[in-house]
Amino acid sequence: MERTLPAPALAALQQRFGDRLSLARAVREQHGRDESPFDVPPPDAVVFAESTDDVAFVVALAHGHGFPVIPFGVGSSLEGHLLAVQGGISIDLSRMNRLLQVNAEDLTVTVQAGVTREQLNREIRDTGLFFPIDPGANATIGGMAATRASGTNAVRYGTMRENVLALTVVTASGEVLHTGTRARKSSAGYDLTRLFVGSEGTLGVMTEVTLRLYPLPQAVSAAVCHFPDVASAVNTTIAIIQMGVPIARCELLDANAVRAVNRAEKMALAEAPMLLMEFHGSDAGVQEQAELVQEIAAEHGGQAFEWATTPEARTRLWTARHRAYLSGLQMKPGCRAVTTDACVPISRLAEAIVDSVAEVEASGLPYFIVGHVGDGNFHVAYLIDPERPEERELAERLNHQLVQRALRLEGTCTGEHGVGLHKQGFLREEAGEGGVAVMRALKAALDPRGILNPGKIFAA
Repeated sequence: MERTLPAPALAALQQRFGDRLSLARAVREQHGRDESPFDVPPPDAVVFAESTDDVAFVVALAHGHGFPVIPFGVGSSLEGHLLAVQGGISIDLSRMNRLLQVNAEDLTVTVQAGVTREQLNREIRDTGLFFPIDPGANATIGGMAATRASGTNAVRYGTMRENVLALTVVTASGEVLHTGTRARKSSAGYDLTRLFVGSEGTLGVMTEVTLRLYPLPQAVSAAVCHFPDVASAVNTTIAIIQMGVPIARCELLDANAVRAVNRAEKMALAEAPMLLMEFHGSDAGVQEQAELVQEIAAEHGGQAFEWATTPEARTRLWTARHRAYLSGLQMKPGCRAVTTDACVPISRLAEAIVDSVAEVEASGLPYFIVGHVGDGNFHVAYLIDPERPEERELAERLNHQLVQRALRLEGTCTGEHGVGLHKQGFLREEAGEGGVAVMRALKAALDPRGILNPGKIFAA
């Protein structure tokens, strides 16, 4: 159901924003496409907000006229979160990119929602602190909070859920709401901060975020290790976690992903399943962790254990990992990726991945696997020709089988990407009809006109 932007609302937007309102086709198309395989018409217009008041004006206008508002960060989402499935306004928050308050003594920072994670870490580097949540893409903090992102460091530092302390949110009526405080804990009423974190822009538009920071570790060391098969790499990960090794990062790349990275990044990694690991702590602690992990890897067939202790070497390895998705797309020029995001209890990880690999190998569809396997989260990217519907159907069938397996193993359909458009059916299976009914009731209570990113999480 498309809800077009009424002429009086458009006139009010033009009067308020001037050249910060764009009706240009190219700009609208840029804001109507993410990294998902979905294609829908672009939004009716794009507003470039520069303050919470700007956002409140747009949302209040939308509430009065009944047109949709879709928050936009940098467009790196994978599940169709920012698509204007019912038309309306894309509200671009990328110009809201200021650090508002750094409290180094309390290890907290408050930022506008358009600040990116890389920008944040650059600007606080001199404090000796850093923000560890690293989903790979240089996403905005607002977008990361909206999808409850995590990424490579989650095994040690947690996800956005644990690291967001307070929010400024524009509600569906255009009111400005402040949730949480800079205190590390609270028992004061309902936890509204956690309600909005992970809500994917459907309950309110986050404009400011207060985050936990962490001291930069005294020592950092990274290592790669290759394995004869994916199962051996995963079983190594399971043993590392079960032995309580405080590893900071533990990432899996299957042979296809390594091959793609080698070609795209001009690297010479052995084209076999690989774990990319990082250790944080004191000099002695890092050495102890690394030696123990090397022993565990050897017991599971790990070979060619190589260290990267200089910042340059570590950066090169992690840059290759972060670009693995884009590198993988080059395996099949012109393709789109249907991506999975299953997360299972760590003890069931090998079963989940090995059986999924067997299915996709039997299908003949090109694919690659990367995963934050230290916390049981893995991604299979099925590469499809967008001009061949049968390939999309095959990828979705494989995805369905993978998610069904994850749910049987007491896992989840999405560990960090969010539901968006792609996982709505799976949410019903995971949360049950009762759970979805409660979510719908919350949505109806907080957004009675259904203007905030409609059609996401569950169909309107």
